[in-house]
Amino acid sequence: MNEKQEKHLKALKERHQALHAQIEEEEAQVVPNEMLIQELKKQKLKLKDEIEALSKQG
Repeated sequence: MNEKQEKHLKALKERHQALHAQIEEEEAQVVPNEMLIQELKKQKLKLKDEIEALSKQG
């Protein structure tokens, strides 16, 4: 894996972690926005798939 790919992978992992934190924060609300949570989980899953694909290339 080259340096550019490693930086991209790191950025994806950071975004994935940020989405995780955002989901947890929303779930902790008295009245969580379920539609927002669903959308965030979809984004998180998409990132996970991209991270796995990049990891396999390296």
